[in-house]
Amino acid sequence: MSSSPLQALSDAGVSIWLDDLSRDRLQSGSLAKLIEDSHVVGVTTNPSIFSAAIGGSDLYRDDILALKAEGLTTTAIVAELTTSDVRNACDLFLPTFLESNQVDGRVSIEVDPDLAYDTSATVERALFLHHVVNRPNVLIKVPATMDGLPAIEELTARGISVNVTLIFSVDRYRAVMDSYLRGLERRLASGQEITSVHSVASFFISRIDADIDKKLDAISESHPLRGKAAIANAGLAFEAYLEVIRSPRWTALKSAGGNMQRPLWASTGVKDKSYSPTRYVIDLVAPGTVNTMPEGTLDAVRSTAEQVPSDAVTGAISQAHEIFTALTVAGIDMRKVVAELEDDGLKKFEDAWVHLLQNVASVAERA
Repeated sequence: MSSSPLQALSDAGVSIWLDDLSRDRLQSGSLAKLIEDSHVVGVTTNPSIFSAAIGGSDLYRDDILALKAEGLTTTAIVAELTTSDVRNACDLFLPTFLESNQVDGRVSIEVDPDLAYDTSATVERALFLHHVVNRPNVLIKVPATMDGLPAIEELTARGISVNVTLIFSVDRYRAVMDSYLRGLERRLASGQEITSVHSVASFFISRIDADIDKKLDAISESHPLRGKAAIANAGLAFEAYLEVIRSPRWTALKSAGGNMQRPLWASTGVKDKSYSPTRYVIDLVAPGTVNTMPEGTLDAVRSTAEQVPSDAVTGAISQAHEIFTALTVAGIDMRKVVAELEDDGLKKFEDAWVHLLQNVASVAERA
């Protein structure tokens, strides 16, 4: 292997996932090469990724025209295209899935973003996606809205492995973990196995700094707290995770074969180019975590001369508390920040979804 920093990440217990998927990646062999050479053991997708993939490639055109000729609606065509790519990626990752005892080798597909505030519709769509992809290593992405929480519990209770996305606050993350544990407890109480159920909780990173840095810039130039909020927020989330895995509640579920919901660091590409492109990877190394990164970030980590620590997070938890205290003193309202980021994140995914539908409809209409 030539990717020693990536090897060091894996050795530290970090699962490296790629935050991207396209038919071009699948057909060109570039994804297979990343699996072979770069320790990539999973993939995440979202509406923005699929919008860019389908809108920017002619590889989907023939399928769009054929599906249109069959009488499928635009929404149904998009579902066929995205689930097909995810299914093929799942097949590519199947050896990883089996070698990792079903922990990695996972590919995520998201429930339509316009359903984020409808619990029953989210559950119904998640079950549909799980059925259509029909692969054991698929993860169904569900947003961590208040309406998403009972959907996470219900899907877990039904044996569906879930990737919970758009988590910005520690409080919401605690609620997400509770929903997952409730689902496992319900499933166990009904006499069903829980060993096949896995989950990750996608905690968003860079968008925290992007928002809070702007607020700090308005207070003073070169504010000493600039660039510290996101990693500190992740540190407090990891503290909450440690509390759960050390609890009697989790011990009971683990003894019954349960798999703990792993923290996944998402949005790890830097927004501020004055920051190191590896900061949301190197500074968030912790055992038992996942880091899903765009290829640019993956490349930066591969070529970095930085030392990859065995654990950058656990020892920095007390400092994270200090940073959050200082942010409060500086006038940063974290509750308002995370609420706005959740709304903005959902809007961006909804906009990408609408754009995707429009692109597909445009191709079909030109036939």
